[in-house]
Amino acid sequence: MRLKDKIAIITGAGRGLGKGIALKLAREGAKAVVSDIDVENANNTCKEIQEFGGTAIAVRTNIAVKEDVDKLFKETAEKFGDVDILVNNAGINRDSMLHKMTQEQWDQVIAVNLTGTFYCTQTAAKLMRERQYGRIINIASASWLGNIGQANYAASKAGVVGLTKTAARELAAKNVTVNAICPGFIDTDMTRGVPPKVWDIMISKIPAGRAGKPEDVANLVAFLASDEASYITGEVINVGGGMVL
Repeated sequence: MRLKDKIAIITGAGRGLGKGIALKLAREGAKAVVSDIDVENANNTCKEIQEFGGTAIAVRTNIAVKEDVDKLFKETAEKFGDVDILVNNAGINRDSMLHKMTQEQWDQVIAVNLTGTFYCTQTAAKLMRERQYGRIINIASASWLGNIGQANYAASKAGVVGLTKTAARELAAKNVTVNAICPGFIDTDMTRGVPPKVWDIMISKIPAGRAGKPEDVANLVAFLASDEASYITGEVINVGGGMVL
């Protein structure tokens, strides 16, 4: 119960990695605000949290729309109070080789992964500065180092890393930490959609010999969100079984 009575917003928490993070933070005692563009998925996550005695609400949010982000923080304040923990997890991919990538594929990924993360981070920063307390954890990706077919995704996640480090510098004196986590190949609904041959190739690149689980990332999120990590900020931490080695 390291996060007892803390208020945590987790974006993209209706399924996959975000759901795993929301469940973990709720088990640690946080009041979870489950944000997702698919409200049915968000409600399902909330139901699971409530089943083990946790506290959660669902808020439909398209983080690429500023008005939706404003509504998310307003509903959080009305139901629970000001946010203590923000986990920027929501993201999409629209993969294509660089020479074939459309303007729409580029714009969609940048709008959600980078601009949406900026909207949420900026809004949280204003509140956390005033309260002199906060934890912001951005879910980036090992792909920020570059990955074939992911020019848009890699650029968006590299932008998240830059945003993380800048926000960390600006907010450190206000007792607000900002860190990024770079998951490697994690077993989620999205990765399960890749062909078996591609799956095997990806696993072969991981020294640990397996795909990660959402809990592997969620455990680190819970630590960074806790007071145990109060002197850690501006870091980019890989959770990938050694994949980037």
